[in-house]
Formats: sequence, structure tokens, C-alpha cells
Amino acid sequence: MAHNTKHTMSADVESRRRRSTESSEPLWDHEPKGRRCSSQCDRMCVAGAYLEIPDTPSPCPSQYLGHYTPKCLSTHRHSRCTDDVWQEASVRTTIRAENEVEAHKLANNYKFGFRKWKSHVTERPIEDRSDVVKELYSELNFIKHHSGSLVSVGNIVYVLLFGWWISLFYFLVSLLMFCTIAGIPYGKLCLELSCYFLWPFGKALQKSSSLLRKCCMKFPHCEAIPEEVDEVKGSLEVKESTPLVRSGPVFTTEIPVPTLPPKQTRYWCRLSTYVWLMLGYPLLAVVHSLAVFLSWMMVFTIPVSKMNARTLSIILLMPPEEVKVRTVKKPQGCETRVLLCCYRAFNWYYYKYTVDGINVFAVNLLPLVIITLVIGYVDRDDYFVSSEVKFATALCSIIPLSYYIGMGIASISAQSNFAVGAVVNATFGSITEMAFYITALLQGHRSGNKCYAEIVKAALTGTLLGCILFIPGICMIIGGCKHREQRFNSRSAGVSSALLFISVGGVFAPTLFSKAYGNFICEGCNSSPGNNTNPFICNNCHYDLSENNRPLFLSHIEPLVYTISVLLPAAYLIGLIFTLKTHSHIYDIHVSDGHCHVISDHGAVVHWSRRRALVVLILATVLMAACADLSTENIKPILSNSSVSQYFIGVTVLAMVPELPEIVNGIQFALQNNISLSLEVGSCIAVQVCMLQIPLLILFNAFYDVGFVLIFSDLHLWASIFSVILVNYIFMDGKSDYFQGTALVVVYLILLALYFFAPAPLGC
Repeated sequence: MAHNTKHTMSADVESRRRRSTESSEPLWDHEPKGRRCSSQCDRMCVAGAYLEIPDTPSPCPSQYLGHYTPKCLSTHRHSRCTDDVWQEASVRTTIRAENEVEAHKLANNYKFGFRKWKSHVTERPIEDRSDVVKELYSELNFIKHHSGSLVSVGNIVYVLLFGWWISLFYFLVSLLMFCTIAGIPYGKLCLELSCYFLWPFGKALQKSSSLLRKCCMKFPHCEAIPEEVDEVKGSLEVKESTPLVRSGPVFTTEIPVPTLPPKQTRYWCRLSTYVWLMLGYPLLAVVHSLAVFLSWMMVFTIPVSKMNARTLSIILLMPPEEVKVRTVKKPQGCETRVLLCCYRAFNWYYYKYTVDGINVFAVNLLPLVIITLVIGYVDRDDYFVSSEVKFATALCSIIPLSYYIGMGIASISAQSNFAVGAVVNATFGSITEMAFYITALLQGHRSGNKCYAEIVKAALTGTLLGCILFIPGICMIIGGCKHREQRFNSRSAGVSSALLFISVGGVFAPTLFSKAYGNFICEGCNSSPGNNTNPFICNNCHYDLSENNRPLFLSHIEPLVYTISVLLPAAYLIGLIFTLKTHSHIYDIHVSDGHCHVISDHGAVVHWSRRRALVVLILATVLMAACADLSTENIKPILSNSSVSQYFIGVTVLAMVPELPEIVNGIQFALQNNISLSLEVGSCIAVQVCMLQIPLLILFNAFYDVGFVLIFSDLHLWASIFSVILVNYIFMDGKSDYFQGTALVVVYLILLALYFFAPAPLGC
């Protein structure tokens, strides 16, 4: 009887599973307290429905893991979830991190109003990283097992870009050393290094005066190369990786090297040393320094930079008889320490490389800020550099400064309580855009040019459109190419969508009011003489409230603008309280220690302390203001001489360039199957534009009149309203794929085409 009952229950479960699969409805997730269903069955009756884990999750919590599990209790234990009977789901987000500071940073990413940040704010032990990342931070001083051919595209490119001229300079220096007679030993070394740098792959520079050699007894044919004397102790501590199939123990033995000749003259007591340091080394120092700089700036050729830097700082300062060049055979189980050994000159994964927690691209772009300030404030009259070049460099300088501001905000928020984090995000989160807007308005006020105010409005609208359409769209496309379908928290997205409706309605309310009650002004209307039946032909018709209908503006429009500037920040504050206090179960963030170790802040080393992060924030803000001032100062020739509409320049270049770090963060979240944060990146910026930045501009204009009026053109109005409606429709089902992302991006490009062909705004 029990067996029949069990068989019947299994058949019933299988039948329901088949029906659920055929009807494209998600499966149920059973719990002891009852069945869990969704707030809308189509998108919530899923076991682990908003799963946000990588395809191959790491067993250790050193890799970020967040997942959503929707759950709601049905009214009856055995009742099914239907479209008519459902309850709201509470979403639980579980976060795993290496330490408490990192967990706090990850938790802040899910909080409304907090800047979303992907990079780590604490140091990660290199032993916990993947083999790919370990190779990025290698010092190129080990002979390792290398699979694949040494003749690759990257290595051939090295020969064309670096190898031939470095080798040529070594050959010339070797001739110089031979001519001095005293420098003949260094001439021989340079001749060997000339051949080495032409094709250094698969070769090793070793120290010939080593006393020990290490070999693995398990591999009798393993190649043993002498190690450096001062690094033998460190090499003995290097642990070999355990093979997948253990066939026997591995033993390490020390093999003595045959007795060396009697000790030679000390390094600093030779004439050849001083000849080398005065004639040969300075020339090669210039060559290697240039190679280090060029290969570092190219990022993906950083191994070439490391190779040249190690040669300059170590190898060229050694006695020439101690440096030997040797061709390396494939080692079978041994990793031997040498002076220099490189297998690849090119590695795509160097985009992940960081210096003190700062991405290498942000490090490389930092000198551009100094160049911008120098050419901008020294060459005021454009004698050496044109205004167009100054504008381009100033605009590009905003990118690394925006990254440093984001890193500083994330570092302070991760090490502080909620109140401090909220204040820092609210003040510094919009500093990049506000610096440009205020400097542009001041520049237009000083020159009496109304075009700057229109450019600011175009930039505001462009930021809104880009954050609503482009950022979610591109994240959906890239994430959808890697993951077939991605799910996100539709309730949190619904909160952001509601705030977007409020924001757009508030920002464009004065525009709608002016169209209802303002005067419709045309510059000139013509009609055919003698024919009163033909319609008038009017040019440049618009609603004018500043001159021809000033009483309406002062009595009605201006008070409405001030009222909205108070209501929008109040709505933003209510949104903070709703999502973070009274209804925090929408996110329901929990920190888990996983299965490897307990999360703790003991031993956690932050990249930037709170004091350092605050100093960086202040300096980056000052530099941002300077670069914004230079960009607005040098934009006038572009606005007056460009054949492209000024609307298009404001909507694209001025609006989206400062948001490039945010776009990169969103794409990285999407690649990790965390599409929720990708969508929140754009929504957070869009809400801050409408509810914080625009009210701040109105407040600034109230104290210092720069002619900023919160009345937008028809193109801005309808483009923004249509975009908000579209993105809310896309977010309804709580699922995303590359097709939905393509729809958003295509609509964004259509709107850009409208701005591209639009006539110039008034005053430009």
C-alpha cells in the first residue's frame, strides 16, 4: 500500500513537472512550511528564480556569489499558484565575500541610492586567485610549464614593435664596448642580449654563480637550471601543484654544481664597471625606459614592460660573467627560479590588472589629467595647441577622475555605517556631472551666450536617455550572449521604475505647463501677396516665456519650478527610507560565510583607508572642476564651427563620456550573471539626475542667476517620456535576454539620429 502511494505521488509530481514545462511555467520550490509561489506566477514561481551565480561558481567564497530566492506562502498547503491567487514575494540575496569590508561593499551595491562598484576595495591573496590572474602578476623569474607554440601572433607583434630596435641598440652598444677595450666583457654580454631580445621567448637568463640546483626525482628528465644564490631560500618554499592522478611521491634534491674558478675581482674594483656605467648603461637605460613606457601604456603588452624593467634594474647591474643566456626545454614538473624567463609578450587578460586596487587603464590615463591642465592653463591663446585638442583632452581626463571618485566613494561606504555611506553617495555621487553643468552655465553667463544653457539641458537629457536605454540595453546584450536568459528582481526594478516616472513627470512639468499657457512666438510669418486663402509660412516658432510673457513666468512658472525642486529630493528621500528601512525585505540582503571559511575583518587589508579615500575624493573633485572648466572654455569653437547639431554633441559626448566607468561596471555585472545590478546602475544614475542634480542646478541658479530655466524642447520632452514607458514595459516580466537589450539599444540609436539631424537650438 505504501509502495503504491509512493508511486502515485511520484507520478503526480512528474505529471505536474511535465505540465509546468509544457506551459513554460517555472517549477515550484518546496519548503517545510508550505509551497512558495510568486507575486506574479509567470515570473515568481521559480525555485531559485532570480539566480545570480556564474556558470562555474568557485567553491570558495573568494568569488562573489549573490542569488535571489523568491518565496510566498499559499493560502492552502496543497493549493497551486494560479494567476488569480498570489501573494507578494520577498527576495533574499545571499552574499559571499572574503571579509566583512568586502561584504559590506557588496551589500551596498544592492542599496538604493548607493553607487554600484565592481572592483574590490580590499586586497585579495594571490594564492586564492585563478591561474590566469596569477600569471598576470608574475615577475617573469620562473621557468614554468608552457603549453602551446611560442610562435604566436602576440610574439610576432613584439618583434615588429619592440624586438628589432632593442636588439639593434644592444648590438651598437656592444660595438662601443669592444672599442673601449676595458669594456669587452660587457660587449660580449650585450652581443648575447642582442640575440636574446630579438626573440626572448623560450629562453632564460640565469645566474651562473649559483651553488644549488633543484630537480624533481620523480621526473628523471626534468631540466635543472641553477638558481640565484640569494633566492635559493625563497625557491625552496615554493610548493608544487598536486597532480590530478597521484602516481607517487615527489622528492626535491639539491645537486651541487662543480667547483667554480677562484673568486674574481670585486665588482666595484674593476675599470670595466665604470666604463660600462658611463657609456653603455645610460644608453640602454633610455632604450629600456622607452620600451617600458610604451609597452605599459598598451596594457596588453605589460609582460614586455616587466621584462625590460627587470633587465634594467637587475641584469644590467650584475657582473657580465654571471649572466648566461640559455634555451629552455619543456620542464616536466619543476619550476626553477631564474633571472628572467618570458613565454608570451601579449595577454588579453591584462585588462584585469590592478595597481594598488586601481585598474591599469585608470592608472595610464592619470598623466593625461596633468597634460590637460598644463596645455589648458599655460597655452591660453592657443599658440601651440588648438581648442579642439584641449577640449578632447579635458573630456578624456574626466574618465579616470570619475573612476577615482567612484573608488573613493565605494571605499568610504564599505568602511562606514549606512548614514555616512548615504551622505557620501549623495554628495560625491553626482559631482562629476555637476562640475561640468555649473562651469558650463558660468561660462555661458560670462559670455552672454544662451547656447551653453541649452547644451546643459541636452547633456541632462542625454544622461537620462543613456542610463534608461543604452546602459541596460548593452548589459542585456553582452550578458545575454553569455547566458541564455537572465532574471532579476522585478520588485526592486519596479521601485526604480516608479521613481523614474515621478522624476520625469516632475522635471518636465514646467515644460508641459508652458505649452499649455505660454505664448507661441514665431520669428516671421509670410504669405503670398493677394492670396488670403493660403496658410502663413512661419519660421522658428517656439514658446517664449522670458521676454514676451514675463508675468506668466514670474507668477506661475518660477514658483512651479521651485516647488518641484523641493518635491523631487523629498521623493528621493522617501525612496531611501522605503527601500532601506521600512521595506528592506525587497532586497533582504544576508551575508553568508559559504563553505570555506568564516567571513571576518581580521587580516583584511583595504586598498584605501577612509582618510586616504577622502583625500583622493577631494583632489579628484578639484581636478574634475578644473577639467570641466577647460572643456567648457574650449567647446565654443566646436559649437560654432561644427556641422553636427549642438543637441547631438550634448546628448552623446558630454552626457555619456563621464559615465564610461559606470558602463564598464554594468557590463562586468552582466557577465557574472548579475543583471539586477547592471540594471540598477543605469536606474540609479537616472534617478539622481532628476531628483538631485536638477534641483541642485535650480538652487544654484536661485542664488546666482546664470539663466538656467527648467523648460526643455519638445524633442527632449517626448524622447524622455517614451524611453521611460518603454523601459518599464521591458522590465515587467523580470527576465532579460539579448533581444530585449537590442530593442533598447536600437531605440536609443533612433533617438540619437533624431538629435543628429535636429536643427541647432535657440541661441547657438
